[in-house]
Amino acid sequence: MQKNILVTGANKGIGLEIVRQLAILGHQVVLTARNKVRGVAAQETLAKEGLSVHFIQMDVNDEAQIRAAAEQVNKQFGQLHVLINNAAISLAADASILLADSKVLQQTMQTNAFSMLTTVAAFSSILPSGGRIINLSSGLASMTDSISGWSPFYSCSKTLVNAFTRHQAFALAPKDIAVVSMCPGWVRTDMGGSAAPRNVSEGADTAVWLATAEQIETGKFYRDRKVIAW
Repeated sequence: MQKNILVTGANKGIGLEIVRQLAILGHQVVLTARNKVRGVAAQETLAKEGLSVHFIQMDVNDEAQIRAAAEQVNKQFGQLHVLINNAAISLAADASILLADSKVLQQTMQTNAFSMLTTVAAFSSILPSGGRIINLSSGLASMTDSISGWSPFYSCSKTLVNAFTRHQAFALAPKDIAVVSMCPGWVRTDMGGSAAPRNVSEGADTAVWLATAEQIETGKFYRDRKVIAW
């Protein structure tokens, strides 16, 4: 079955690779990015590879753009089968929990966690029974693994993403919409850095699998196609 799938923050890195892999599989994919020039450039890059994807400009921190994007998807495709919330930031000033900068904290939480609530609220109404929402999280969000100390605000924002995921899964269960979080692992991207052991293809794999697998378990946290502890 061909699915209509939207990926946020998808002009580069893991998001772009998720779009690429889903397009290769024959799905109708909407690539979103806050920067129109970069979004169109990503779309053109994929076109040169023989892949046709749609682009919609959408800043996840702009509620009006999110609502407009949902309306455009509904008008153009009728429904959205899968929403993949990938957009996130990690700021250089996010270095120590003891040097708390309220502006850095607010920006990180807004982009990585709060905006995801707004996005799900806008798109959930056009997700049919059997639809899916995939929230990209991180192993740094874990409440059971040891703490690395890297980007503590980013790590906490992803812990909040996991909490939101569980509540969204509960709220959308009556509509038979699955909601999950997933950890891509440490990936070589602008955020992950050159020392990361995984390439973007490996980082995107679980998200693509969650979007396309015949069945997944809602309200869970995944890595490498398996459920892991919160």
